[in-house]
Amino acid sequence: MVDALTPDNPVFVSRLDGHMALANTVALKLAGITRETPDPPGGTIVRDKNGEPTGLLKDAAMGPVYAVLPPPSAAERLAAARAALGEAAKLGVTSFCDMSDGVEAFDDFRAYQRLDRDGALTARVYLFTPISGYERLKAAGVEKRFGTPKLRIGALKGFADGSLGSSTAAFYEPFAGEPENRGLTMEELTSGSMAKWVADADAQNLQIGIHAIGDRANADVLSIFESRPNAKERRFRIEHAQHLNPELIKRFAANRVVASMQPYHAIDDGRWAESKIGRERAKGTYAFRSLIDAGAVLTFGSDWTVAPLDPLLGIYAAVTRRTIDGKNPKGWIPEQKITVEEALRCYTTNNAWAMFAENEVGRIAPGMLADIVVLSEDLFTIAPERIENVKVDVTIFDGKVIYRR
Repeated sequence: MVDALTPDNPVFVSRLDGHMALANTVALKLAGITRETPDPPGGTIVRDKNGEPTGLLKDAAMGPVYAVLPPPSAAERLAAARAALGEAAKLGVTSFCDMSDGVEAFDDFRAYQRLDRDGALTARVYLFTPISGYERLKAAGVEKRFGTPKLRIGALKGFADGSLGSSTAAFYEPFAGEPENRGLTMEELTSGSMAKWVADADAQNLQIGIHAIGDRANADVLSIFESRPNAKERRFRIEHAQHLNPELIKRFAANRVVASMQPYHAIDDGRWAESKIGRERAKGTYAFRSLIDAGAVLTFGSDWTVAPLDPLLGIYAAVTRRTIDGKNPKGWIPEQKITVEEALRCYTTNNAWAMFAENEVGRIAPGMLADIVVLSEDLFTIAPERIENVKVDVTIFDGKVIYRR
């Protein structure tokens, strides 16, 4: 698709969700990917009818290309952090978890550390580093939420499967029209490494969040968490918890596993999700109402840059479930809608609990830190359909105004 225009320079273009990418021939050569290269565990090299790589790489198959990409410089990383913090302030985001990937995670930490030292860190950052590298934290004696009032580490991120859009999420049943495809399970899960890492990291008092999209992936991760002593007290997290069935929802609630979800995906993916898994399975997709009714801990985030950072768009999505193509004005799978108050709790008090910060942020109350957002309209009095147009007028962080519209 791109070779004719890029005969000499390597090109690697990621799909929006980060679970599939297109590499041109130059990039494939640099990465050493040929027709003889086998599919890695947890990944697929898409090939043409002659067995030649097409350039499309799914999940773990992208690894060899990422390995030869030059990393950003310290200056570039710092500039990116400043730009992201500016966007967060404009949207009223005063705390966030940064799910940093790969060996560069600690370079991200250094960038945040410099901003914190210079008094330029305008959000409270809880940095998740890859679970595969947990021994670095263990060797240093780091436990969950170690750091300063504005920058903390001690949380780990892992992956159990891929994504719905790339047809790599791990399901019990196959994808529609693909009878042989039940998605991809990451090698660390199938090899038993994930269970070992979780046990060892949990014993070190590190917090753990694992990406799981499909029902089979969620079940596998829940089983690992359930095997740990005092699982209810650990605040284990499943990032996305996207496609669930009633039994899985009960297990989330029974074990106090945080369902860390991103509501904007519901109004985005809702345009095409049924074409991937059918109407019946889709009923358990982004099951906000069912999780809350079961007593599970539900938190909301963005998955930025995969989806918009704006929490107001997330609240709009959770409350209306109106897909962005305008085809579901009453909501896609409307029985999973929640109230404005419930959505706000998922973005505030529940999020604070999920990052062990419930005594610092998440509520406007005496003794809590002064991280406050003033909105252009009252979310409780306007029609839910208008929430997407509400603006942040003022963002206050640590008692200081950091943004004014």
